[in-house]
Amino acid sequence: MPKRLRFTRRFPIMLTEDAYRKLRAFSAEAGITQDEALVFLFEHFGSVTDADNLGHRLRLFKAELEDRKR
Repeated sequence: MPKRLRFTRRFPIMLTEDAYRKLRAFSAEAGITQDEALVFLFEHFGSVTDADNLGHRLRLFKAELEDRKR
């Protein structure tokens, strides 16, 4: 029996335009809402990310983060 989808937490998030566009495109392609898309991505984070690439991509993101905040 599938686990019931209950939204127990609500938190405001901020996304860049690129991130929001990709979230909208992913949810539309999958035929689910944006909330459901985020739930899916976080619940299955380990299986939808490439563990070898994740560390490298995170280091790159953190290296340019201060410049992106300006």
